Amino acid sequence: MANFNIDAKKDLTYDAIVVGSGISGGWAAKELCEKGLKTLVLERGPIVEHVVDYPTMNWDPWDMEYRGGLTPEEKKKHYKNIRSGWVGKDTEHFWADDEANPYTEEKPFLWLRGHQMGGKSLLWGKQTYRWSDLDFEANAKDGHGVDWPIRYKDIEPWYTYVEKFAGISGEALGLPQLPDSHFLPPMELNCVEKHVKERIEKNFEGRNMIIGRVAHLTQPHNGRGQCQNRNRCSRGCPYGAYFSSNAVTLPAANATGNLTIRPYSIVQEVIYDDAKGKATGVRIIDAETNEVIDYSSKIIFVNASALSTAHILMKSTSKRFENGLGNDSGELGHNLMDHTYRVGAIGKVDGFEDKYYKGRRPNGIYIPRYVNIDEKSKSDKFVRGFGFQGSGYRGGNPANIESFGADFKDSILKPGDWEFFITGFAECLPYHDNKISLNKDVLDKWGQPTLTIDAEFKENEKALNKQIQEDAVEMLETAGLKDVMGFDKEHPPGYGVHEMGTARMGRDPKTSVLNGFNQVHAAKNVFVTDGACMTSSSCVNPSLTYMALTARAADHAVSELKKFNI
Repeated sequence: MANFNIDAKKDLTYDAIVVGSGISGGWAAKELCEKGLKTLVLERGPIVEHVVDYPTMNWDPWDMEYRGGLTPEEKKKHYKNIRSGWVGKDTEHFWADDEANPYTEEKPFLWLRGHQMGGKSLLWGKQTYRWSDLDFEANAKDGHGVDWPIRYKDIEPWYTYVEKFAGISGEALGLPQLPDSHFLPPMELNCVEKHVKERIEKNFEGRNMIIGRVAHLTQPHNGRGQCQNRNRCSRGCPYGAYFSSNAVTLPAANATGNLTIRPYSIVQEVIYDDAKGKATGVRIIDAETNEVIDYSSKIIFVNASALSTAHILMKSTSKRFENGLGNDSGELGHNLMDHTYRVGAIGKVDGFEDKYYKGRRPNGIYIPRYVNIDEKSKSDKFVRGFGFQGSGYRGGNPANIESFGADFKDSILKPGDWEFFITGFAECLPYHDNKISLNKDVLDKWGQPTLTIDAEFKENEKALNKQIQEDAVEMLETAGLKDVMGFDKEHPPGYGVHEMGTARMGRDPKTSVLNGFNQVHAAKNVFVTDGACMTSSSCVNPSLTYMALTARAADHAVSELKKFNI
């Protein structure tokens, strides 16, 4: 793929502007372009063309200096990112520069960002699950947060729409709390996973264990190749086997001839015209020249990721919106959520020493939520629920260590013990005092105010994590594992990389920022469909819901535009 139109300077006026090119921004660009709108995508970082700009996609460990470790200069550049444990020589170029883009933590919070075309769609976990009415009705039923303005029936056809294009592999279960998708064939459980699945489902009524539902192709799909089980996804997949904006939605948008991408565009603000009563464009700073440029459009989708989207809206002030565009409710920047992460159990499995597996499957198992789904499963310890992800694998001596000689070579060829682990993902409630705010004392490289993040997990999330660990230990011991150990890394928010809620949808403009079609209540030609729009967080991964909400909102935007309503 090549020949993206990046020459935006010739034309300052478009039908639509999309801020950000990650998962939701890519979908917005595709849908708007395919509906005939000349669309400008503003990307903060450089162009990353599919395959062409994946420099490490075929590297082996011995191809990397320092055994894949970062240099002191690179560690300094990523001094916050490296807390995740995911930043190495093979992916360093896809993580944002913490020095140029600082943020302040009032309480510990890890904010992982991807500042390039495709954003974090190059780096995400690919786990894709539909939400259900258990999620969309939760706030209304237990009183935490505000009611979602939509229900499952409103988004169900859009789930199917995006799944058919993206390609989701998985297994149908028929569970009301985890609706089935439009699936490609599932990946296969290994022998130990099949063993643990049988023991858990036999001994725990209502608990199921399946292969993860993922945006990895298990067969060729729409001109893309199937997964080769390399598990080098975060470097970019040359086969296009996993869903990313770079491999899937942006090429589709580009094929229409309606797409222009402008890289190195730091969005300063969405421009709001008080006299017209609507937004008229976007002001950017060229990251390389510091030139300030205004672009005009009829429709604006702000999809910079949950915190960055709210950041942009908070900077977009006018006489009408002195505290940020669309912030009549005072909720802009509040209700920040993430999933709890890295709490569960691990153990060893005997009896399969003569068995192994082929390749490096980029997927694991999933145990859907089984608590607080009905009266029978109701807990008096907490509200909402959790699910588990994990996998079975064989350990052994790693080859990438300092040693030599025949004994060392023999040792790295000997398979180790079979091990199996599960880690829970629990829902975080939408607390008003979990928030971000503009920090005008700490500026970024371009002189823009940065963010201060003030968020924490509270008593409900801690109670969920306690139950996660207890249940994980019980399930693994019952499944016959030995040396079972529970763990809780006690990570603060951010490690789940599922930031949500900073410009939430709602029925009432007095308590929410967006309406049921993701329009800013008081500026209806501005749409937000990334994590910022979420009214609650469920316990399942949210990206598939962002995709469906985006396609639905783009369809509504074009319909309203044709009726001259926006």
